[in-house]
Amino acid sequence: MKLENLTAWALNELSAEEQARLEAELSNDPAVQETAETTKDFCTFLTRELRDESMALTSNQRAQFTTPKAPEIAPWKDRFEPKPLRWWQRPAIPMAAAAAVVVLGSTVTFYINQAPDAVSAVATSESEKIRVQVQSKRRDLATPPQSIGTPPAPKTKPVSASTAVASIQLAQAPAAPASPMPMLASADVRFPGNGPHIGSGSIVIAGTGSSVSSTSTFTSDLAPIRPQLGQPSNSESYTSITENALISVVREPLSTFSIDVDTASYANVRRFLNLNTKPPRDAVRVEELINYFPSSEPAPDADSKQPFTVKAEMAACPWQPQHRLARIHLKGRDVAAGSKPSNLVFLVDVSGSMNSEDKLALVQRSLRMLAERLGENDRVSLVTYAGGTEVVLPSTNGLKKADMIDAIDRLKAGGSTAGAAGIKLAYEQAVSGFIQGGVNRVILCTDGDFNVGISDPKELEGFITEKARSGVFLSVLGFGTGNLKDRTMETLADKGNGNYAYIDSVSEARKVLVEQMQGTLVTIAKDVKIQVEFNPAIIREYRLIGYENRLLAKEDFNDDTKDAGEIGAGHSITALYELVPANLPPGATPQPLVDKLKYQPEAQQLAAPAPVKTLVSATNEALTVKLRYKEPEGTTSKLLEVPLNDDARAIEKASPEFKFTAAVAGFGMLLRESSYAGQLTWDAVRQLAREGKGPDALGYRGEFLQLIEKAASK
Repeated sequence: MKLENLTAWALNELSAEEQARLEAELSNDPAVQETAETTKDFCTFLTRELRDESMALTSNQRAQFTTPKAPEIAPWKDRFEPKPLRWWQRPAIPMAAAAAVVVLGSTVTFYINQAPDAVSAVATSESEKIRVQVQSKRRDLATPPQSIGTPPAPKTKPVSASTAVASIQLAQAPAAPASPMPMLASADVRFPGNGPHIGSGSIVIAGTGSSVSSTSTFTSDLAPIRPQLGQPSNSESYTSITENALISVVREPLSTFSIDVDTASYANVRRFLNLNTKPPRDAVRVEELINYFPSSEPAPDADSKQPFTVKAEMAACPWQPQHRLARIHLKGRDVAAGSKPSNLVFLVDVSGSMNSEDKLALVQRSLRMLAERLGENDRVSLVTYAGGTEVVLPSTNGLKKADMIDAIDRLKAGGSTAGAAGIKLAYEQAVSGFIQGGVNRVILCTDGDFNVGISDPKELEGFITEKARSGVFLSVLGFGTGNLKDRTMETLADKGNGNYAYIDSVSEARKVLVEQMQGTLVTIAKDVKIQVEFNPAIIREYRLIGYENRLLAKEDFNDDTKDAGEIGAGHSITALYELVPANLPPGATPQPLVDKLKYQPEAQQLAAPAPVKTLVSATNEALTVKLRYKEPEGTTSKLLEVPLNDDARAIEKASPEFKFTAAVAGFGMLLRESSYAGQLTWDAVRQLAREGKGPDALGYRGEFLQLIEKAASK
């Protein structure tokens, strides 16, 4: 098999006949086939990531490049005719040298001020972000020339514990005697963050000769944007999570919870792993990891009476083979782009804490992408808050993209954070432009660091809840690292009937605001609750995996005044239950949940109660899934029921979506060091993910396989 044929296959450049012939050859060698699939996944990943349509110039920006220079410089051009520079004197030479340093991977020696014993390996991959600033500085011409090939000793600069410094020397070619000689290019590479993080920083090139001071910036959208120097010490906060335990079906036959379409945890976990750091346990919310991935399962037809489909499946549990694993999946109805007019208010945090590349600068790029997709039926406002609040852009038609982008480009960070005042002003804008039957939403972009303006968080939550009842929903986009207030942003999105996503890269911004824009903005069902009733003759115990902060009382299920989660157009929502069968052999019976009681019969307190009788009509059913939901503008819930039988299916016979979901859940359990991980290993997670990967046109699942490798090395 020729290598070029394999590459052409990975890039989808072969004819149908050639592709079929090559795939037949691959099927005879599983090892080569796996390598080929990995190559194809990587090609798909790069193709998607490098397609950044948001970088196209607007008409105003294009005009700036074609506008003639100011006339006053013409006389200088006439009076002074500059002599042509020799090749080594041109500004591009030191810039090219700096780029060569990065591309060719020159050896870098790190010096860490407060940790001299620590030596960090430099890892470069396609997912690393490279941000290089090259500045050419004119040296004093009076400096005596030095011999070629004998560079001066590099100066060791003091650095903080959060900064690694690399010194690189590049020898230039000899110059002609008649011109000042660019003897040396000396580069300092700085990597900001809490430790020697790889993938961003600055290279400063200094050289003698007639060089012109200039700056060039090189960026890649393949990985999280790193924070800048001067970032405060880590003060990120997360809601404490106590893992759900096994529950006796006899004691509590009903499990009730609110659905969750948030995906912030996955992107945040990815950010930690890409920085070669294990995420905090409470940053890992398993349900958000699972729900990050769109499923290939069918959505309801456009004319369906139900806004989503419901599917339930059961197979052996990968980490406890004697247990069962049940998967409950909801797939939201797709809505065509532009089918509903929208009234959007972007609320942007421009406080001092947002002044970094991975915060306000990334917010601006994200909003530009969304602005380019808006149409004539959309209206947009832009509100900012810092020490005070301001309406930067009043309600504007979606076709006036130049006005929107100009307002976005003018945003500057500075000051304290009057978050509550900003939210109230944004809602005022949303209410004033309210569209009956349309999309009315405030989109908050922040790191969540509300340090002034909120004397009573409960009062703010109540305010947002009340506005959600009026039809104005709140979505929250989190940005940045170091002082991310995950807990605050998750709570605000929950109260505002919206979703919470974390944006760690331009790629993630594209996913949330372009590829899944309808799901982000258009709600097809609200207050969606799930209640599962277990048959004690089939299931002895159950454990809901994730959703720890979404649990509801069983009485809340029929109470239409209780708030619950929302489903957006095209959203996929999945829940997993680990189940202990009622017929588990005595040797596999778990320990009693509690010590033996003095005042109750023994049958009521054992972890494995005596078999119980059930209705004859339900003897084959292991459980029944019940759902309640409301229409987006409705007040009365509707009920759906889906029973599930246990057909003793092995995990090998499970559907690909079942396997992939189990892999993502196992990934989260290992990161959280779950006490229920049982026989789970990274190899088992990797194998399940590969078997369940299936079609991956957008490359999300291929990226997950890469994250497994990074997590396994921690």
